[in-house]
Amino acid sequence: MKQGTTYQKLGDVCDVINGLWKGKKPPYINVGVIRNANFTKSFTLRYDNIEYLDVEVRQYEKRKLQKGDLIVEKSGGSEKQPVGRAVLFEREDGEFSFSNFTSILRIKDKESFNSKFLFYVLLFIYKRGDTLEMQKATTGIHNIEFEKYLNISVPVISLAEQERIVERLYAAFAQIDELKSNAERQLAEARALFQSALTQAMQPKPGWQEKTLGDITTSMADGPFGSNLKKEHYTDRPEVRIIQLSNIGEDGWREENTKYTTFEHLKSIQRSEVLPGDIVIAKMMPAGRAIICPSHEAKFVLSSDAVRATLKDNLNRRFVFYAINSPYFRKQVYENVSGSGRVRTSLTKLRACKLFIPSNDMQDNVVKQIDSLYKNVRDLEEINRKIAAECDAMKQALLRQIFE
Repeated sequence: MKQGTTYQKLGDVCDVINGLWKGKKPPYINVGVIRNANFTKSFTLRYDNIEYLDVEVRQYEKRKLQKGDLIVEKSGGSEKQPVGRAVLFEREDGEFSFSNFTSILRIKDKESFNSKFLFYVLLFIYKRGDTLEMQKATTGIHNIEFEKYLNISVPVISLAEQERIVERLYAAFAQIDELKSNAERQLAEARALFQSALTQAMQPKPGWQEKTLGDITTSMADGPFGSNLKKEHYTDRPEVRIIQLSNIGEDGWREENTKYTTFEHLKSIQRSEVLPGDIVIAKMMPAGRAIICPSHEAKFVLSSDAVRATLKDNLNRRFVFYAINSPYFRKQVYENVSGSGRVRTSLTKLRACKLFIPSNDMQDNVVKQIDSLYKNVRDLEEINRKIAAECDAMKQALLRQIFE
C-alpha cells in the first residue's frame, strides 16, 4: 500500500460469529449449511454439494448468512493446504448458515469497508503463507488460532479507492481464470477422447478369450498396512515405500505424502512386496484404479488400500493395465463394492473380475494405439499443472503489487 497508509485490526473491522450446531430443541428449520467441502481451490463457494439440515430456529436466527459475509475455515486443512481460507458469501436468496468448523466475519461499518476488498486482503494474507504461523495441529486436524487471525492488519483507505482496487483485481483475475479454464477444457477433451478410444480398443473381438484377473496372474496379494499398524513399523527414512491410495494416481505413481517402513519389517511381510512391473490396484474409491509399479531403486510394499497383481510372463503389462482401467473392468468393480461412506472392494472380488485377452500381437497393436493418446493426456496434464501454477503466481503478484 501507499506509504503512510494506516491499518486496523481485522477484529476491530468485523464482528465474529461462530459456526452452527444443529441443536436438539424444536422448532426446526431446514437450511443449507456451508462446510469446508464447499470451498473451491479458486476461493469461491460451490453450491452443488450443499448439505441441508434441520436445525434449531433459535440457533439459525443468530447464524443466517448475509450477502457480504466472509466465511473463514478455522478447522480442517492439510499439510499441503493450510487452514485459514476465506470465501465471500454473495447469495441474496435462500436459507444458508455455516458449520462449526467455520466462523464468519461481518463488517461492522459498511460505509467504511467493502466486503470484496476485505476478501482480497485475506486472500493475499493466506497466499503469502501468514496463516501457517497461526495454525496448530491436534489429532491430525489443523486449527487456526483465531485470536492471531483477528490481529491481521487491514489497510484503511477510502471506500472509493477500495472499489477501484476491487474492480482492477476482479477484471485481472477473470482473465487469468479464463486462461486456466481454456487449459482445463483442452485437458477434459483429451481425457474424453482417450476414454472413448480405450473403450473401443477393449471391446472384445473374435478370437479374444475371456479370463478372470486371477487367471492371468501368478500371484495376487493385498497389504498389511492399515489403521492398526504399530508406530514402530514406520520410519522417517526413505527405505521401503508403502503404496497407499494417495499414491495411485490417474497419471501413475504419485510420490507426495509417501510413508515408509523399514527393511527389517519388510522381511516379515514379503508377500506384500511389490516389484517393478506389477500392477497395483486401488481397493477403495476410486476402486479399480490401477498403476504399473515403476522401476525404482527403492522397494515397495502394499498398504491395506491396494492389491498387487503379478502377471504371467506371456502378457503385455501395458495391455492389462489399460484393460483394468477400462470402463468394462471398472463397472465390475463398482458393482461389487461394499460398505457405506468409504466403500471398498476386496482381493477376492478383484481376482474374479473378468477381462478379454487377445493374441500377443494384438495386445502389442492395441498398446501402440492407446499409448500415443495416453502420452498426449499425460503431456496435457503436465502443461495444465504448469499453467495452474503460473496463474496462481500471477494472481499473487497482483495482490503483492497492491497490498505490500
